[in-house]
Amino acid sequence: MDKKKEVNDIEPGPDSSRSVDRFGFIKTEQSNSQEGVLKSRSTHERGREERRIRKWRKMIGTGGSDWKHYCRRNPHVVKRRIRKGIPDCLRGLVWQLISGSRDLLLMNPGVYETLVIYETSTSELEIIRDISRTFPSHVFFQQRHGPGQRSLYNVLKAYSVYDRDVGYVQGMGFIAGLLLLYMSEEDAFWLIVALLKGAVHAPMEGLYQAGLPLVQQYLFQFERLVGEHMPKLGEHFIEEMINPSMYASQWFITVFSYSFPFHITLRVWDAFLYEGIKVVFQVGLALLRFCHDDLLPFCQVKLPFEELLHSLRNFPEEATDPDKLLPLAFSFKVLSHLEELEKEYRKRLEGTNHPTQAQVVSGFSPSNQNLCTGLAARSCPTQMLVKNN
Repeated sequence: MDKKKEVNDIEPGPDSSRSVDRFGFIKTEQSNSQEGVLKSRSTHERGREERRIRKWRKMIGTGGSDWKHYCRRNPHVVKRRIRKGIPDCLRGLVWQLISGSRDLLLMNPGVYETLVIYETSTSELEIIRDISRTFPSHVFFQQRHGPGQRSLYNVLKAYSVYDRDVGYVQGMGFIAGLLLLYMSEEDAFWLIVALLKGAVHAPMEGLYQAGLPLVQQYLFQFERLVGEHMPKLGEHFIEEMINPSMYASQWFITVFSYSFPFHITLRVWDAFLYEGIKVVFQVGLALLRFCHDDLLPFCQVKLPFEELLHSLRNFPEEATDPDKLLPLAFSFKVLSHLEELEKEYRKRLEGTNHPTQAQVVSGFSPSNQNLCTGLAARSCPTQMLVKNN
């Protein structure tokens, strides 16, 4: 009888009878059709893919030994190849190389182990509560208290101790989960450190600090970019009082790792880690361009508020093809304007060390100012950003 009870108390693992896609996610009817396209393409282009992997291995060298030298000599080649997509079998290593996290790991031996084993975090209960919500359809994270969930807990707990000012925010789980599918716990931890502390690009810790200051800045910049590149759509958003916080917050806070098709997420991350946050702005603009006709019908009967939000969360099938989405994204030249908008944003906040919500909202278009607090808070992706420590 005791033996029977022990068996029944074992936590169930993933359902082995259900098939998974090539990334480890349990297949749905929609993902089955997408997987079929990807499988037929990989079969047709297998020889081409093998040649591409050989080129990448030569570029990287053994364990990344040739990477820095090759980047210095051939920066344009590296950029072009990364934009085309890093081979999946090399993605984890390349992400560490282009993010600067490999250097951080080598300079800090034993630090991660100390954070996990010997330190405590005030966010531990919140992390445990949220773990099952991170990629719940992926086999690695499905088993309660299984290896995937344990690794995710360790990485998030370690960072919450490493940077107590940031601590833990729910959206961080998706970034940690994505990285754990391609590298070890320690490697994932140092890549998060590289991103948030700015090992290569501008620091991103403001995405997760109290008040989410960097999210507010990015939303301000994004609204202005929409108005510049798609003025009619920007005007329509203002008329319908649609603010970027209602649809784009999670784009920035999770870098498209939340609720987007995984094959697109990976390609976005390839470019993002190499080129920086501008890629998120570019992809966001490309997504709006793809659904531009749906958002502004030719019949001049403009979509009402609810239908606009629905369209902004359900993109056309064409937008799920990274070979179409990303070239369009890279056609938007945003870097210099982003720098100008950042200066404008900071100028608006001069004279205060801790800008209030009202001060942040004042930077948005007048018709949206009253909605930034109330309506944005009702958006499910925005609720995900609430700080938990």
